[in-house]
Amino acid sequence: MAEKAPAKEKTAKKEKALLIVESPAKSKTIKKILGDSYQIEASYGHVRNLPTNTLGFDVNNNFKPTFEIIPEKKAVVKKLNDLAKRADKVYLASDPDREGEAIAWHVRQLLDVPEDKIFRIEFNEITPKAVKHAVENYRAINMDMVQAQQTRQILDKLVGYKLSPILWQKLGNRHLSAGRVQSVALRMICEREEEIEAFVPVEYWTIAADLAKETGELFSAELTKHKDKKIEIPNKEAADKIVEYLTNYQGYEVSKVTNKETKRKPTAPFITSTLQREASSKLGYGVQKTMQIAQKLYEGIELENGSVGLITYMRTDSVRISDDAQAAAKDYILNNYGEKYYPETPNIYVKGKQNVQDAHEAIRPSYPERTPDSIKQYLSNEQYRLYKLIWNKFMSSQMSNAVVANKAVEISAGDYTLRTSTSKIMFDGFLKLYNDAEEEDGDSKNKMPDLNKGDKLTLKKVNPKQHFTQPPPRYSEATLVKALEEHGIGRPSTYASIITKIQTRGYVEKLEKALAPTLLGRTVCKQLVQQFTEVMDYKFTAGMETKLDKIAEKKAIWNKVLQEFYDGFMPVVAEAQKDTGRITIETKVTCPNCGRPMALRTSRFGQQFLGCTGYPECKTILSLNAMTEMETQGQPTTEPATLEQKCEKCGGSLILKTGPYGKYTECTECKDRKPYRKSTGVKCPKCGEGEIIEKKSKRGLVFYGCNKYPNCDFTLWNEPTGDVCPDCGSLLVKKASKKGTIISCSNKECHHKQELIPFETEEGNEDA
Repeated sequence: MAEKAPAKEKTAKKEKALLIVESPAKSKTIKKILGDSYQIEASYGHVRNLPTNTLGFDVNNNFKPTFEIIPEKKAVVKKLNDLAKRADKVYLASDPDREGEAIAWHVRQLLDVPEDKIFRIEFNEITPKAVKHAVENYRAINMDMVQAQQTRQILDKLVGYKLSPILWQKLGNRHLSAGRVQSVALRMICEREEEIEAFVPVEYWTIAADLAKETGELFSAELTKHKDKKIEIPNKEAADKIVEYLTNYQGYEVSKVTNKETKRKPTAPFITSTLQREASSKLGYGVQKTMQIAQKLYEGIELENGSVGLITYMRTDSVRISDDAQAAAKDYILNNYGEKYYPETPNIYVKGKQNVQDAHEAIRPSYPERTPDSIKQYLSNEQYRLYKLIWNKFMSSQMSNAVVANKAVEISAGDYTLRTSTSKIMFDGFLKLYNDAEEEDGDSKNKMPDLNKGDKLTLKKVNPKQHFTQPPPRYSEATLVKALEEHGIGRPSTYASIITKIQTRGYVEKLEKALAPTLLGRTVCKQLVQQFTEVMDYKFTAGMETKLDKIAEKKAIWNKVLQEFYDGFMPVVAEAQKDTGRITIETKVTCPNCGRPMALRTSRFGQQFLGCTGYPECKTILSLNAMTEMETQGQPTTEPATLEQKCEKCGGSLILKTGPYGKYTECTECKDRKPYRKSTGVKCPKCGEGEIIEKKSKRGLVFYGCNKYPNCDFTLWNEPTGDVCPDCGSLLVKKASKKGTIISCSNKECHHKQELIPFETEEGNEDA
């Protein structure tokens, strides 16, 4: 009998605990906190998804989903499994939101290890206290959150899978797509464009008066009332009558002085949407860029002692902050600004019906004591600017109210009343760090002298001014986020992807930071609204978001929500599928060969071009560049319809119009169209015939040049004022400074400068 071979020693010994995060960028930061007893690995986001070529769920079996490993993640899953088998414990540390919870569940389903060695943890900031607390206070995976995420995933798949083929069929373009939320966002942009095009400008006038005290101090006041009723001046005729009355009137007198002290409260620290809006308005960052920078600040930046997570989780709609953060802010404010800058009771913010037990926090610095300037050397310029915005906003939210003294003065002039006002900050409070308003300081720029009731005033000049009502502006990325949030459409984690998707699909383009629908986008939107009214409805989409929240809160059953949607949705899809007619997207461009309209087409590779509607008889194609603003049908703008400029071809009158690609001029006689170039009204000093107009270089930089180019090549980098330098006779131009606009000489060898014009009265030049 053969001797029994001794049992082989196990070579695979139990190793350190395994902690699985979503992004590898966090690994260094967490490793520094937990030390060598933990191995940190990343799932690189989702590891499983619904199948790409089928719906992936069984409608007849309570919408049971079928998931498959994402092909490029198979190696990641194998590595995680190998490490998990050798690990003592496995911690699933994906992000603290629905998507993160779903990722944790999918990873758990794929790990071939016992249930009792896998633990779900979450943290809102990557700090030693938060991470260690999470490890010590693990929990089970929240299946309600997972089911809410899966319901959203199934809804989006169902809508996209059923609607997209209908678009392909109607428009002959397999590169189109529809989405439950993205299509509603597109509708918002298209409807705003329709409002702009349908807008009819209405003329109105305002009148101001330059007045002086007996001491000679000058100031300006605006006409506000006639016989104690709010005044409206509709046209020049009405304005001229008032100007005549005010000019001839003797006896201007201060009739009322109101002094009022107000307290201005700080606002809550950032949530995702407010961060995106403020980063857009104050820093000029797009939504996607803001989130990318914030993600890096959250995951960790290499500082003097290794990688450190600088902000809390950036996808949140909670304004709550932790007690520790509040205490740290208090210490900093008291030590650096003094007791008067900290309120008697801490500022606590609540958003709507927010649950006070909410685990999420607002976006804030993880270490309030790390001021922006103390770590500036370790940050890129963009990281520094965003971190400073977040730090200042958070710290200011914990500071005292600002105190502002307001003074309003009414001036009687017979039947008319004029008004002027000023304000002064008596105590800056939170304004020391952060100002939500557009102006950079809280003091009024109106320099009003000390006026008291009964003061006699002398009229110096009456200033009438013509205006036209303005259409609503196009959405910017920031204002679209605000609109989506106000309608309850989408969630913090989706705003950036929604805006990116409608642009990459070619439905929307960015024009001077504004979102404008393309011809393709408007056609897709119109088709979807016509055939799928309910799916494209704002309230319906918002209601579905509310139902997803209820699933996560155990207040709704996920498959019942899906069944209800499916029962209403599928009959509409079936009806739409019966309509097999094709839609041709005709443009205003005519075929250079046969004269028929050119249509917007898409190649099999997704590239758009113009093709003749006479195909196959006429096979003419043109690049999309042929469809310029000169070849689109424009609408009157808010400017006066007729311009002072004359047509260069025939001398006819020019009308200013706006098309999908911007402003252009059209001759009333020969119909010649050209891109609109704003005139400064200043004659060219070189040729004496042309006018200086605003132009753009190949790089998009604004400059000013003679409209007689190429016959005259006179140019300036700054806008001329029309006046000449008293020292050398060259044109005076406007130059931007940090505090406003300086009028200076255009001659580089002449150093003449005049006084500053504050920003409030002079539009800033972005390119300056």
